[in-house]
Amino acid sequence: MNTLTFPILRLLADGRFHSGEAIARHFRVTRTTVWNALQEAEALGVQIFSVRGRGYRLPEPVAWLDRDAVLDAIGEQRAWFRLELHDHLESTNSYLMKQAALGAPHASCVAASLQTRGRGRRGRAWQSGLGASLTFSLLWRFQSGAAALSGLSLAVGVAMVRSFRDLGVAEAQLKWPNDLVVRQQGQYRKLAGILIELQGDMEGPSAAVIGIGVNLHLPEQVKKHIDQPAIDLAAVRAEAANPSQLLGLLLKNMGQTLSEFEQRGFAAVSDEWTQHHAYHNQPVRMLLPDGRELEGVARGVADDGILLVETAAGLQRFSAGEISLRGVTA
Repeated sequence: MNTLTFPILRLLADGRFHSGEAIARHFRVTRTTVWNALQEAEALGVQIFSVRGRGYRLPEPVAWLDRDAVLDAIGEQRAWFRLELHDHLESTNSYLMKQAALGAPHASCVAASLQTRGRGRRGRAWQSGLGASLTFSLLWRFQSGAAALSGLSLAVGVAMVRSFRDLGVAEAQLKWPNDLVVRQQGQYRKLAGILIELQGDMEGPSAAVIGIGVNLHLPEQVKKHIDQPAIDLAAVRAEAANPSQLLGLLLKNMGQTLSEFEQRGFAAVSDEWTQHHAYHNQPVRMLLPDGRELEGVARGVADDGILLVETAAGLQRFSAGEISLRGVTA
């Protein structure tokens, strides 16, 4: 990685043109050095406008993650978290999984302003970009085994809904098992996603790395690579979302909700999850691993996070696994 790439991007964060000469003078390097550093930024997927006689600029201003602002937004619980901010990581989950195996402490949080190889459920790629998304992972260590963590992703979803409501986004709803969606133009569009990876024994102490991705302001070049209807905070909130404030709110609510989960399991937030489920008591389609589809009506979730669907064969239980949930279009 060119050591000047991100310092230059921070200089360009105001969204205005900066001449190559001025940038070179600021960093006491040659204009060729500046050009090489920005070439590396473009190789990472960062779009940079270059106009002869005017210089370089980013398409939009970028609000970088700020440690103090994150901690301020967390509030009284800030001492719980060990916060690590990066300009760039390939995947916050992959990075934190490695750190967890090396003994990273409970409540470690890793966030990246740019994530280039983010992962979603079922092997999908998580599309993001500089200033376009908030991407972070949280390590939470449990005394119970992995077998006792059923419904964990749903509990995290509740924490996220609480956070968006704190931010004034009342439209956010949950989609089983790990998405936040907003209804727009007659269909649900994905606003955020959750990916949880576990370490440890089924019966003994275990650890969860909880990955979160939130769409902040998706440019068209990112949207075209997303394989499902998507939406960003910019489309549902008049004021631009500050990523540091949002990260702090999410960590505060995740800490509180995960503490509830540790004490009582998913049952502690089951009713709240159902209240916000986009498809509760609605016709749904279940896409099964063998390619079959099964239709029914979503009737809530059990205390272990299993989805309950009323089908022609009666009330059936579905675990996340390789199953996908879809609404039924009238």
